[in-house]
Amino acid sequence: MSEPSAPATLPANPGDRLPWLQRHLDALHAALHEAELRHADAIGSVDSVWTENARNLVHYVTLRARDLRPVQSALSLYGLSSLGRSEAHVLASVSAARTAARALTGRPRDEPAHGSPLDRDADGVPDGAARLAEAADRCLGARRDARYTRIMVTMPSHAADDPALLPDLVGAGMDLIRVNCAHDAPETWQAIIDRARAEAGRAGRPLRVSMDLGGPKLRTGPLASAPGVLRLKPRRDEYGRVVAAAVAWLSPSGSEAAEAEVTPRGPDEADLSALRELGLSAQAAAATVLPVDPGERLPGDGVDSLRLTDARGSRRRLRILYRGPNGLLVSSVKTTYLVAGTELRAAGEGEPLLRIGVLPPLERALRLHRGDTLELLRTAEALSVDPDGPARIGCTLPEVFDAVLPGQRVLLDDGAIEGRVAGADPERIEVRIERTAPGGSKLRAEKGINLPDTVLPISALTAQDRADLAFVAEHADLVNVSFVNSASDVEEIIELLGASPAADRDFGLVLKIETVRGFRNLPQILLAAMSWPRIGVMIARGDLAVEIGFERMAEVQQEILWLCEAAGVPVIWATQVLEQLAKTGLPTRAEITDAAESQRAEAVMLNKGPFIVTAVRALDDVLGRMQAHAEKKTSLLRRLESWDLDRPG
Repeated sequence: MSEPSAPATLPANPGDRLPWLQRHLDALHAALHEAELRHADAIGSVDSVWTENARNLVHYVTLRARDLRPVQSALSLYGLSSLGRSEAHVLASVSAARTAARALTGRPRDEPAHGSPLDRDADGVPDGAARLAEAADRCLGARRDARYTRIMVTMPSHAADDPALLPDLVGAGMDLIRVNCAHDAPETWQAIIDRARAEAGRAGRPLRVSMDLGGPKLRTGPLASAPGVLRLKPRRDEYGRVVAAAVAWLSPSGSEAAEAEVTPRGPDEADLSALRELGLSAQAAAATVLPVDPGERLPGDGVDSLRLTDARGSRRRLRILYRGPNGLLVSSVKTTYLVAGTELRAAGEGEPLLRIGVLPPLERALRLHRGDTLELLRTAEALSVDPDGPARIGCTLPEVFDAVLPGQRVLLDDGAIEGRVAGADPERIEVRIERTAPGGSKLRAEKGINLPDTVLPISALTAQDRADLAFVAEHADLVNVSFVNSASDVEEIIELLGASPAADRDFGLVLKIETVRGFRNLPQILLAAMSWPRIGVMIARGDLAVEIGFERMAEVQQEILWLCEAAGVPVIWATQVLEQLAKTGLPTRAEITDAAESQRAEAVMLNKGPFIVTAVRALDDVLGRMQAHAEKKTSLLRRLESWDLDRPG
């Protein structure tokens, strides 16, 4: 049966509306069956635990390929389900609406003719919610009684040897740990995993271990650093008067080693004890440690100050507050800029007593404005920054140069800078800058590059990922794979897991969706992944928001949730959840709302921070409260005690 084209509005004549609705429901019902037959091979290739989910996924994509708003209006007009919550049982919902519409016209109910297990009436709607819950338990571990949504926490490096962090996190409500293979080494990963499992065992709590593979890194290359400069700046009040001098600790570098190995020493215990007796401990604690050239002797008791000409040519005086065997504590009431080789002299003496040693190099940056041209070069060398020449920086992924086309977008530094490809050859991409901050934006080394319009011919797995996967399969419960863009990426990952002696089919596979291409290919990605029994999806909202556009991000994350609910695949809601709370101890109002919205996912990922335990407790509380109010798209009508009309106002 061909689908009639839906008019923008319902028929004006009330007598025509019910037949119109029936025709459209009949056409939709037939389209769902036709889609299932058309994709029978893909459905047949999935693991048996996913067969019903794969059928429903095909039905849902078919359903959402049509603008059904006029049909929904007609359904609501007759008091029928508007199909707005049909994700978990699409064909059954359409069949039930079709049967109800037939009853209103006095026509008998059709007998199922197509033989699909999902073709049932309202009394036999398949329990898609139960299938999703089972899939979440398989991949992410059992849910807690108090809340449906699990909490995943990214592990900082110090979790390996911090005796309090993991017990506190487990007690606060953490259900999964996340170890990122892009950081630290296998020894640290192992220590974190061992400690986490031991603490969960002591608490009698289930805990899953997830590990992220780094994936291909598309970043800006290095820039040549500038000679180091250090500023000593006194603290001033609102009238510009100095209220605290700038303080520095001058220390010989301690050896004749090569410059790269020179490390100045701060005050030792003997110095600190003497400083406390002199009432200078607070100044010493705030002091900047400055190296002086190795082998030089510190000035004797007859010298109470040092004079210098700083990097700007300004004459400055450093007053000596304390002299010890290992260094000098000096202060300045004027802002002073110091570089390597700056000479320090006693008052009235010509020969320098000390010279400032090697300072940490200064990180350089390109400053870009709208209308500028940026050259991305196929090189790993550190490029010099020429204020009067073209802006040039390397690109870490060589495959980019053969893939980009003129007019395609280039997003830099998490989208802070936007441009378009003006031209390209195998060694260079010319980018015309279209958006920066009003006064221009700085572009530094190791900043992300996103190419949302470009199809890159690269695998989701790097050589390092393949090496790391051996450790992950042996020691973790699930792996999070970055930058999954296509069904072929999934097939490659599953082939590697199948060949790994450590990864049996109980091992979990989570696909991180963080590109436009990955989002657009998500139905095919899910069908390919369903050949593995334990799968999930992570909405990596950082890179995805950069590529998709911040304006569309709210819409896109909801669409991913709907599609994965239709597929019965659990979702991890990730990136910047309660980020300010984890970093500062105080949340923003907006991120509390975001945390409440995250209860629609099967898990929420928190990143690390000094207040991460506080953030886990807060998220545990928010998720527990919201679970009583909503489940996926359905509002739950629990009894509210907030209002009472009989209570005096």
